[in-house]
Amino acid sequence: MICAVVPAQNEAGRVGKVVEKLLMLPVDMVIPVVNGSIDETLAETAAFPGEKVKPLFYKEALGLDIPRAIGSAYALKIGATAVLFVDGDMARVPVNVLQKLKAAVTGSVDLALTDCYPPEAPPPETPVTRLLLSFRQELNRCLGMPQLGSASPAHGPHAVSLRFLKTVPLVELAVPPVALCLAIRAGLKVAVAASIPHNELGSASRGNLHGMRIATTIIGDYLEALAVCRGRPRSREKDGVYYDGYDSQRRRDILRAFIAEHQNSGVKIEEPEEIK
Repeated sequence: MICAVVPAQNEAGRVGKVVEKLLMLPVDMVIPVVNGSIDETLAETAAFPGEKVKPLFYKEALGLDIPRAIGSAYALKIGATAVLFVDGDMARVPVNVLQKLKAAVTGSVDLALTDCYPPEAPPPETPVTRLLLSFRQELNRCLGMPQLGSASPAHGPHAVSLRFLKTVPLVELAVPPVALCLAIRAGLKVAVAASIPHNELGSASRGNLHGMRIATTIIGDYLEALAVCRGRPRSREKDGVYYDGYDSQRRRDILRAFIAEHQNSGVKIEEPEEIK
């Protein structure tokens, strides 16, 4: 069974297009994880046939990446053998990109990534972008995977195998670079399976302040992952600066409760190390 998980918060007008593209692959079940929405996102996803689309609804916002982990736990419960992740605002992602990711994880790949800065579409020359990409490349080199370039499960559609979901504790999907690190450390196969320029994802602009907080979150995530890679205590601090961003708003309590409820499906629920 191939499932697709679609995190969605206030994505009315976009999430329906994402679901439509996923159903074109086809996949067996699309799982929108609607959280913290005050628009018609839930109604838009609930309008699809129930045998193909199963929305999970949370009135409160779950925070970054938590919906992906909750959707994965549910997918495991219903018998998924692979899971594809596409954010609810990525309405412009071509179907062929999704097909490549799906093909990779139904083949020999355990974590299939998308390169969002392919050679024909280099990243914007901004200090924040350069810093983010340097962290991505540093982690991939630390992991002995320089061929991944700047590809990351924190950016763009990606997909995972059943082996990945049963090897990497799902609480760690809340910090995507750490999940990447643990997958490679466990000997799972990771590869770039597709590419799409960042500006063609269709992601909605939410302002400069939001963008900076996202960047701060991802930097903190990479600091954690680099610490794990180097066998050091996990930390989001560098040069006296603690990179929280939106990390403290991640509802790990809700994720842990959901996983505990469904732990009989074979989900790994080990707690991550304490973060400095």
